[in-house]
Amino acid sequence: MASAPKAIPSKTAAMTAAPRSSLFKRMRGQKQLMLMSLPILLYVVLFAYYPIWGWTMAFQKWRPGTPFSQQEWVGFKHFKFLFKDDTFLLVLRNTIGMSLINLVLGFVTAIVFAILLNEIKNKLYKRSIQTISYLPHFLSMIIVTGIVANALSVDGGIVNVVLMKLGFIHEPIMWLSKPHYFWGIVGVSHVWKEVGWNAIIYLAAITSIDPSLYEAAEIDGANRYKKMLHITLPGIKSIVIILLIMNLGWVMDAGGFEMQYLLGNGVVVDWSQTIDIFVLKYGLQIGNYSLATAAGIFKTVVSITLIFAANTIAKRFGEDRLI
Repeated sequence: MASAPKAIPSKTAAMTAAPRSSLFKRMRGQKQLMLMSLPILLYVVLFAYYPIWGWTMAFQKWRPGTPFSQQEWVGFKHFKFLFKDDTFLLVLRNTIGMSLINLVLGFVTAIVFAILLNEIKNKLYKRSIQTISYLPHFLSMIIVTGIVANALSVDGGIVNVVLMKLGFIHEPIMWLSKPHYFWGIVGVSHVWKEVGWNAIIYLAAITSIDPSLYEAAEIDGANRYKKMLHITLPGIKSIVIILLIMNLGWVMDAGGFEMQYLLGNGVVVDWSQTIDIFVLKYGLQIGNYSLATAAGIFKTVVSITLIFAANTIAKRFGEDRLI
C-alpha cells in the first residue's frame, strides 16, 4: 500500500517562518540589550498599562471600599451625562481653545525662531541666544506660573509698567481678571517657556540640508529670504509633519494643568477650567470618581483618534508619518 505523500509547506508559510526565526536569532544575540530594556518595559507595564484596569470605574457607580464584585454597573450613563452637562461642554471648549492657541503659536514661533537663529553667522552670539532661549524649559511650571503672575500684577508688574511708560495705557490693567485675556496669557506663557527647546529639533533638521542647495540658489540670484522660503522650509517639512502628528496627541492637555489651575480664579473660571481641572474637581473634591474617570477616558480616546487621523491623512498625501 502506497504511503500518503508528505505535505509540502506552502511558500507563504516558509516566508513567514523565516522572518520569525531571524527575529528570534537577533534577540538571542542581543541578550544584554534585552535585559537592559526589561526594567523600562516593566515600568511601562506597571505605570501605564496596569492602571487601565481602573477604567472600569467609568462604567460603574463606583463606591470606595466596596469589593469589585459588588459594584453597581451603569453602562454608559456617565458618558451620556458628560455631553448633557453644560459645565463639561464649557470645559471642553476651553481645552480645545487653549490647545489650538498653544499648538499654532508653538509651531509657528519655534520654526521662525529656528530659521532666524540659523541665519546668525557669529557662533558665540548664536549659542548665547540659543542657551538663553531654552533655559525656561527647565523651570517648573509652578515657577513659571509665579513669574507670569508677578509680571502681570497691577502692583508693579513689569508688563503694566512698560505699557504705561510707553503710553499705551494710562492705568494698570488687571490682566488675570479679564476672561477674554486668559487664553492669550496661557498661549504666550507657553511659547516663552518652550520656544527655545522646540527650536532645537528644527535647528538640527536645518543642519542636515545640503549646503550646495544654498550655493546654487545664491548663484541664481536668490536672496536670504528666498533661500529660507524655497530651501530651508521645504527641507524641514518632514520634521514639521512628524512633530505635528505627535503634538496632536497632547492637544487635549491644553499645554498643561498647573498654569490654568493656579492662574484661574472665580472671575475667569468660565475661561480657565480644562478637562484636567474637571477631573480633579469631580474626582478628589466631590468624590464622583466614576464621572472623573469617564472624562479622562474621553480625553484619551480623542487624543488617540487625532493621532491616527493625522497619520492617515499624511499617508494619503504621501508625507512622512509615524506608522
